[in-house]
Amino acid sequence: MDLNGQAALVTGGGSGLGAATAEALASAGARVAVADLNGDAARAVAARIGGVAVPCDVADPDSAERAFATARDAHGVLRVLVNCAGVGTAGRVVGRDGAQPLESFEKVIRVNLIGSFNMLRLAAAEMSAAEPREQDERGVIINTASIAAYDGQIGQCAYAASKAGVVGLTLPAARELARVGVRVVSIAPGLFLTPMLQTVPDDLRKALGESVPYPSRLGDPSEFAALVLHICANRMLNGETIRLDGALRMAPR
Repeated sequence: MDLNGQAALVTGGGSGLGAATAEALASAGARVAVADLNGDAARAVAARIGGVAVPCDVADPDSAERAFATARDAHGVLRVLVNCAGVGTAGRVVGRDGAQPLESFEKVIRVNLIGSFNMLRLAAAEMSAAEPREQDERGVIINTASIAAYDGQIGQCAYAASKAGVVGLTLPAARELARVGVRVVSIAPGLFLTPMLQTVPDDLRKALGESVPYPSRLGDPSEFAALVLHICANRMLNGETIRLDGALRMAPR
C-alpha cells in the first residue's frame, strides 16, 4: 500500500513502539491519528508529527468507537491500523501471598488481547466499506504480539497468554478479511528499548541487551516501525506473525 495521503491509526501511540510507528507513518506521508489512554502523551506525539490525538481505552467499545469517529472526521476512511497499546504486569501463579489475584490476569488479557480485537473489529468494518485501491486492497491491520507468546518466562502467564491470543487470531482474521482486501499481520518483538525497560537499572538493561544473539543490544523502536512500513508496502505479507528479536529465545527466568 502506498501510504501517502492515507489515514492511519496507531494505538499506544503516545510512547515507545507506538510513538515510533506514528512518526514513521507520518514520514511516509500517512495522515496519522495517535490513540493512547494518556491523552497528554497522545497530544504531544500528534503535535510533533502533524497528526490528531484521540484519547482511547482500547478495550472499551464506546471509547474505541469515539476514537475511530474522531480519526475519520479528521483524515477520512481508515486504511491502516497498528495496535501497539499494551500492558506487561508480571506475577507468579502462586506467590508468597498465595494464588495470583484473578483481577491482575484479567487486566492484562483485557488490554492486550480484548483491546487488540476490539480495535481490529472496528477497523475491519470501516475498511470493508471503503473503496478498493490498487490490487483491490482496502486496508492493513498490524497487531503487536511478543516473543513471550512462544517463550513465556516464569511470572509471565498473563502476558504470554494475551500475546499468544494475538498470534492465534492473526491467521483466521486474515483469512476472513481476505475477501474484502484487508490484510492482517502481527509482529512479535523481542527486547526493545521502550519506557518499560528504561526504568530498570543500567546494569540489568545492559545484560538484557547482551542476551540477544545478534545484534547484541536492545531493539530500537524505529526498527519496529521500519517493519510496520514494510508490511504496509508488501502485499504478500498476510496472516503471519513475524518475530523481530535478533534470534533471541528467552530462558525460563
